[in-house]
Amino acid sequence: MTSRGRQSVISDRLGLQVDAGAWCSIDKIPQPPSDVLQAAGAPRLRPGRKPALDMLGAALCLPFVPFGLLFVLLANMGQAIERSLAPKSVKERLRAKREDEQRRDALVTEQGLDRVFDGNWQGNAGQFLLRWYSHSPHDMRLVLVSQGDIVLAAPPRRVSGSREKLMEIVARLPAAEAALVDPFFGEFETKMLLLRFRDGSWLRIETEDARSDLHMYLLRQPRTAG
Repeated sequence: MTSRGRQSVISDRLGLQVDAGAWCSIDKIPQPPSDVLQAAGAPRLRPGRKPALDMLGAALCLPFVPFGLLFVLLANMGQAIERSLAPKSVKERLRAKREDEQRRDALVTEQGLDRVFDGNWQGNAGQFLLRWYSHSPHDMRLVLVSQGDIVLAAPPRRVSGSREKLMEIVARLPAAEAALVDPFFGEFETKMLLLRFRDGSWLRIETEDARSDLHMYLLRQPRTAG
């Protein structure tokens, strides 16, 4: 969500002064212990089913899957040939990119960011995660920064299109309770962001695009803000 016009439409619809925003998702929610699940009222842990038209479209596309795989294979082969014929400077950039990706992946594992949350179901992040699909069964959330607060919006049901026309506020996290954090401070181009709560617990979310409007917003903030 980088267009000023689009941001204005969303601001008007939700009645917010929006500083930045992006559509985000989470990984599959891990199965909580049975006592935690019952104490939370046995909430929904999966998104709602896709609309029937989406399912029909997916079924109609199945016969074309082998052709799609062949296209991907040929594209990968073409890229490999292009890399082998590339000038030395290009090869060096590609090697540097691979090294950055390896360093990023090592940090992700080292910091436990390969998990969807910190693992403490009693923490603020764990409790918020338990209510994720209770707020809305839609698989995505429009995560917004509004005057320092974090606001989540989504359609009241799972839809394939018109999600911005149908969205409504489903959760609000005051700045005193949670912060949006880029764990790499912009060093790597990723889709990863953290919702970090004041008790130290965190929940990992993924933006639709790398270097999203939220990432750019966080780069403009003081590093100590996270």
